[in-house]
Amino acid sequence: MKKVLLLLGCMLFFTVSAQKQGKDYSNILKSKNIYEINAFLRDAHPDDPRRSVLKPRVMEMMKEYIKDAHPADQKVKDMQEMLAMLRRRPSTKITFDEMNAIIKQKQIAKYKAELAAKQSTTVYTPSSAQNTYVVNAAANTAVPNAEAEEFNMLMAVSPVEHKNRTVKILNSLFDNDPNAKECIVMIQNKSDCNIIVRMEGVGITKYRLAVPAQGEGSIVVEKGQYLFSSLVCGAQYASQKTIERPIMVALGSH
Repeated sequence: MKKVLLLLGCMLFFTVSAQKQGKDYSNILKSKNIYEINAFLRDAHPDDPRRSVLKPRVMEMMKEYIKDAHPADQKVKDMQEMLAMLRRRPSTKITFDEMNAIIKQKQIAKYKAELAAKQSTTVYTPSSAQNTYVVNAAANTAVPNAEAEEFNMLMAVSPVEHKNRTVKILNSLFDNDPNAKECIVMIQNKSDCNIIVRMEGVGITKYRLAVPAQGEGSIVVEKGQYLFSSLVCGAQYASQKTIERPIMVALGSH
């Protein structure tokens, strides 16, 4: 009997602890914070009665923010997108597939613009000191970056080669054939260091993609299993991934 009571006590303790670790929305009806209410709408149960009060409230708050915002306010675009979504659905929560579709459309627009301009939208300057050194946090000193020369070489593509790559990427983005042998991998570099992302597949199948600091890049690869690795501001990154459809990988995020 004591063992049963002890077990029930432990279960109650862990249940209460788990609830405390979650977000506390007990006072959400008093909130005047757009992002807090938006988070509640994403997390709350579909039948939660507070939704009927908070959804119209946050939509009105977003409209007011957009109306009173400075023309250069970067949050306005986000508010407009969230407001548009709330007009169509219960919250701004989107599925993984929907997120991929949004990313895909943004990539298509980017590469179409590059082809129209007949040049890369990224201006690369290899003489930057950041391309030569990374910070070794453990030693707190600057050390030569062994990848700098390789990064410069990968970035220094001719206009013709860049155009060919862009066309190949666009073709892959538009290709919805599930039987296609190749698909696109998009890398978002959120760090302050230039990086090289290495993708090692089966046998001799290997790819390299140079991505500038705070930039992004794309590459078309054969479908399959890959080991992704990179040196991000001195920190090693490695992850096994199965590539069967277009994906976005963000590195250097906090």
